[in-house]
Amino acid sequence: MAVEVAHHITKQESEINLEHEHKGVARELDILQLLKDMITNGASDLHIKAPTGPVYRIDGDLIKRENFPVTPQEVEDSFCQIANEAQKSAFYAQNEVDFAYSIPGVARFRVNVQRQRGSLSIVARVIPFKIPTIEELGLPHICKELIMKPRGLIVVTGPTGSGKSSTLAAMIQYLNKNARKRIITIEDPIEYIFSDENCVISQRELGTDTESFPIALKHALRHDPDVIIVGEMRDLETVATAIAAAETGHLVLGTLHTIDAAQTVDRLIDMFPAAQQSQVKMQFSQLLEAVLCQTLVPKAKGHGRIAAFEVMVGNTAIRNLIREGKTHEIPGVILLNRAFGMQTLDQNLANLVLKGLIDRSEAMLKTSRPDTLYKLIDKPL
Repeated sequence: MAVEVAHHITKQESEINLEHEHKGVARELDILQLLKDMITNGASDLHIKAPTGPVYRIDGDLIKRENFPVTPQEVEDSFCQIANEAQKSAFYAQNEVDFAYSIPGVARFRVNVQRQRGSLSIVARVIPFKIPTIEELGLPHICKELIMKPRGLIVVTGPTGSGKSSTLAAMIQYLNKNARKRIITIEDPIEYIFSDENCVISQRELGTDTESFPIALKHALRHDPDVIIVGEMRDLETVATAIAAAETGHLVLGTLHTIDAAQTVDRLIDMFPAAQQSQVKMQFSQLLEAVLCQTLVPKAKGHGRIAAFEVMVGNTAIRNLIREGKTHEIPGVILLNRAFGMQTLDQNLANLVLKGLIDRSEAMLKTSRPDTLYKLIDKPL
């Protein structure tokens, strides 16, 4: 899931190309060509369902391919063209499936297929073959320090499609080039493919290599890991096992769908029964190294999107707030601790507006505290 996809044409040109490409010729639903067209048109996602037909997401907007209706059978045939037998069996048993698909020399794609109103709906997301660097994604410089930590818990959060997988991939690749560690990733499905450089990296996929995140986490601890990557911390058992892994001296990275650091801490703690939450607060206060919250904002000029980040680092003040359950005070501590590499999302959004990289109106759509953002833009710290 790339934070920013390289574009060769503008959005307006994309709309023209998508509208007129097949006019005057007999058309058929060719999913391989549609996937290749994603790269040409700079799309991050492809949606296919009957009767609408192909729809691309470009710079965050949905752009339909006009005059291209499809039938439910065509959509199902497309699924069968890119899925293997195990993936087909999983879908027909459960009515939904996630898997990765590669077109050599083009890109990899993360594919989700599910039923809606009795027919199939397909969404494919581009995963470039080339693993982006921390610099290319514009990640906070502190990411280099965080991934070199010997132990603890780092959580990368943000809405779906905000680039969490790309952020994790860039950090893993930095570690791969600059340390000698044993890394195990647990993914659903595997997205970026890593080659061992200075590190030894094993990538496990749900459904193919393991049954679940908690089971894979437990067995990862017996595989001599230094670093464990959990694709999604989606349930209590996964979070509890991740805590146990971090407590035993491993660096654990995982993702959540939260919008800021304070909400992330609350979400993790609230997964546990009330009777355990006091103990969990103590554990998190000791283990949590950082929370990175990210979102994508359209660029002010040209095309593409730029990532904005909130960064919370587990210093003494933050650890005390977590332990005492005063998460509502976290934004204030982040605001005053830029020297430690911290920043609120509003600080980063204001900085991008003041540099002319994003429009004020777009920044306002991403903030939870518009009054604070107004002040930061008009009277920057």
